[in-house]
Amino acid sequence: MSRYDDGMQVRREVLGDEHVDRADAATTDLTADFQRLITEYVWGGIWTRPDLDRRTRSVVTITALVARGHHEELAMHLRAALGNGLTVTEIREVLLQTAVYCGVPDANAAFRIAQQVLEESP
Repeated sequence: MSRYDDGMQVRREVLGDEHVDRADAATTDLTADFQRLITEYVWGGIWTRPDLDRRTRSVVTITALVARGHHEELAMHLRAALGNGLTVTEIREVLLQTAVYCGVPDANAAFRIAQQVLEESP
């Protein structure tokens, strides 16, 4: 398999077919190369590495997204974290930890987003 194929497989496993299909359908001539970069580099080059499991990668990703204030991506990765086996309790602990190192306002926004995601989840 190519790095792209590996990346697409992991991307689908972590984010779900519906999300990936929606992203693919929204791809334009302008964004096609960027979508390919995400699939190959992020999902095929980083998320496929064997030395961290997906649960740990989700914790790192959530923390980074809180720190940078990337709320849309945070909601998506909170859903993915649940699929990667994180519990609601573990997500709460990650967000509490981010309050200390990323700031209370960022953690406050993250808790609000997490509550919305949890209310949407089956």
